[in-house]
Order: sequence, then C-alpha cells, then structure tokens
Amino acid sequence: MAPTADLALVGPADLAVVGAGPAGLAAAVRAAGLGLSVTLLDAGEQPGGQFHRHPAPGLRAARPQALHHDWRGFTGRLRRLRGDRLTHLPRHHVWSVVRAGAHWRLHAVAGPDETPATVEARAVLLATGAYERQLPFPGWTLPGVVGAGGAQAMLKSHLVLPGRRIVVAGSGPLLLAVAGSLAAAGARVPAVVEAADYTAYTRALPALLRNPAKLAEGALYGGGLLRHGTRLLSRHAVTAAHGTARVEAVTVTRLDHDWRPVPGTGRVVPCDALAVGHGLLPQLDLATALGCATRSTPDLAPALAVDAAQATSVPGVWAAGESCGVGGAELAVTEGEIAADAVAHALRGTPRDARRTAALTRRRSRLRAFADAMAAAHRPGPGWADWLDPTTEVCRCEEVSAERIRTAVTEYGAHDARSVKLLTRAGMGWCQGRMCGPAVARLAGGVPAPDRRPLSCPVPLRHLAALPAHPPSPSEESEA
Repeated sequence: MAPTADLALVGPADLAVVGAGPAGLAAAVRAAGLGLSVTLLDAGEQPGGQFHRHPAPGLRAARPQALHHDWRGFTGRLRRLRGDRLTHLPRHHVWSVVRAGAHWRLHAVAGPDETPATVEARAVLLATGAYERQLPFPGWTLPGVVGAGGAQAMLKSHLVLPGRRIVVAGSGPLLLAVAGSLAAAGARVPAVVEAADYTAYTRALPALLRNPAKLAEGALYGGGLLRHGTRLLSRHAVTAAHGTARVEAVTVTRLDHDWRPVPGTGRVVPCDALAVGHGLLPQLDLATALGCATRSTPDLAPALAVDAAQATSVPGVWAAGESCGVGGAELAVTEGEIAADAVAHALRGTPRDARRTAALTRRRSRLRAFADAMAAAHRPGPGWADWLDPTTEVCRCEEVSAERIRTAVTEYGAHDARSVKLLTRAGMGWCQGRMCGPAVARLAGGVPAPDRRPLSCPVPLRHLAALPAHPPSPSEESEA
C-alpha cells in the first residue's frame, strides 16, 4: 500500500491544546480570549472530557445537567469555543508531539477511519486527563464487572445502567459520586465498599477546613445514599466476584490497616453488576515521550512536575489538569486558566493581571492541598495482593496469572514491571500495561513508573511510512 499523505496541516497556531476536558477547554477559551490563535484537539466526539461527558444528541436527553456539577460553567466555556481564534478538532487522537524547527508538530489519527492529521503550533498545552486504576481480584474478568468510571460513562453518554443491582467498590471519592448517580437513575446500590478508612482525612484537617464546599459535597453524596438505602462500608473490599455467564454475587471482606483481608469476615452480597475502581492515574504518554519531568503524588502515582505557571520541564510545553495530579474539575479549570495566562505572556507579552493571578494561585493551592489529602487517604495499602489466589489473572490481555508473576519474582529474579514483562508477557497485550501495570509493579516489589511510549495510541503503519525524516527531539537539540 502506498504511503498516505497527511489529510491536513493545521496551523501554525500560537497554541495547541491536547484534551478538551475541564482543563483543556478552560485553557483554550481563555487563551483565545487573550488574543492567541488556538487549536484544540480531543479524542472525544464532544468537548467535556470524562467529567462532562454528556449524552449524544440523538438520545434527546431532557436534563443532561442532572448528571453533572458546574454545568453552567461548562456550557459557558462551550459557547466561547465557537470564537474566531479557536479551532476545535474533535475525534483527533494525538499520538506524537515533536519539535519541528521553531514550532511543535502534533501528529493525530482522526475519526473512525483513522485519517492522518498534523497540527503545528508555537506552544503546546497538555491536558490529557487520567484513567482508572484497577487492582485485580478473583473473578474481576467476569462480564458485569466494570470500572467505576466506566459505569458512570455508560450512564452519562448512553443513559444506560450496567445492571439493576450494582455494588460499587474500590477506593477514592469517585465511588460516592458513581453510587449516587446510579441510584438516582434507578439502580439498586446495596453497598459502597471503600477500602480506605475515612478517618485518615483527619490527618489533613487544615486542608479540609480550607475547602468547606468539598465537605458539603461529600455530605450531600452521603445523604443521598442514605435515602436510597445504600450501606457505606469503609475498610472493606470486594475480594472475589462469583458467577458463570456474568457476575451474580461478590464477597465483601473487612480489611486491616494495610488492606489485608481479615480472616472470617467475608460476606456474600448478591448483585448483577459490580462497578469497581481504585482512584485515577494521570495520563502521561505524550509528556513522558517529550522528556517532561514527573513527580510522585501522595498515593504514589506518577504525575507531571510543573512550575507556578504550569510549565513543564520542557521549554514550550505547559500542562494542566489531572496529568499534573488528580484533583477534580475545579482544580483542572483553575490550572488551565493559569497556564493560558502564562502562555499568552510568554508568546505575546500579554501583561498579567496581578489580582487575577493571585486569586487563581490561592485557589490552586487550596484545591491542591485537598487533592493531596484525598490521595494520601486513599493510597492503596501493601496488603491488597493478599486478595489474589494463584490463578487470578493479573494481566487480562495476555492471561498472566498472579502465580506466574510471583514465580518470575521469587525464582527468576524479576525486580520491576519491565523484567516481569520480559519473563511473562504481562503488559504486552492490547492495553500495553495500562490496566495491569500498577498491579504488576506492586507484585514485583516496586512502585508504578511513568509510562514511556513512543506512540500514545495505535497508529496504522502507512501513517508512519508517510512521515518525513524524524526531526530531532527537544532533548537532542539541547544536547547538540
């Protein structure tokens, strides 16, 4: 097959924003409002990201705002998306960002036909969001076991439920929001099973007191669950799912402070679906391919390291939102606006509004403190691996069991996720370790390392063959 030329070379714009979630959308409309030409690329068909994922127009949802927070703020930014200085490219999945002379060049696959597209810009802002962290347990591959965020996405996008009697389990504040949405939509949610102990929040009392709205939000979720007859079980986990054609019940077990199951405390809860997730992990593929520095968050997840202006360690690249550490939509919007102001100042010398900058900085500090408190409270304990039996599949794509991974560690000297991969193929399947990577790293005795991939999504070979000679990376240019 002959190489295919790029569909279009868009730009050069002043700023290319990757991701149209809360951070990217806020950054794009703010930068355009400051006079920059902006190209906003997003893999989704509609802007909003995972947080403001909304029903397809064909579903004719009467009240889409019922499933969302800050719908007014989101729709206000959405209206500003139609400005003359802003080009929105939906269904564009960016797979690489490289330096091309004085500009950055972003390569993407567009639409269901994976048509090649290229965007050039003077600066790049990465707002790539996050994905769910999953910890395996016996039965987690049964039909009817879905991610907690996945269950919420099904409801928001398609107005469907994964089941009628749904147990919500895992760890993190997302569980309360998911359970509340499912119950309000008509599902029976017998229990929210939280592995962490909520009393851990008391260790960060100053951060809690600085964020009374967050406390009120948690109380609102709790009150809603009580009204629907949902039990909240902290320091418990789903340690097994049971069923044949699909999940029919789960075993809920009490945990000690290290997340180890307490013997004799298991109980069986009937259900026809399980929504489970253990927090979120920043999506870092594009950033780490560029060489951006990372840091470790209080729940030991890798996140991008940025300065006070949201600039990464690579000149010309900024970042905002969950890629800088998971903290929710309000924090993401704040970081996006800070980044947009900084880019406008760097590219055009746009004067900064000192009062506005100070207010945004204070808000970011307050919200980041609360995010760090949440991350510390819900950090997975080391004993979760005791949930696994020898036959539990840890890597679903390659069907690698816990026993094979432990054998690679104890008998063959594997000491990290990479060496386990070489010995067992764990992490070499379709998801490339995105699903099993954190669990494999823990079983190998390490902590999850930042993803480092030359391509952030599958790309047809014909697109790679059509590329010109690869330009030098920013790091190579600096070394030269």
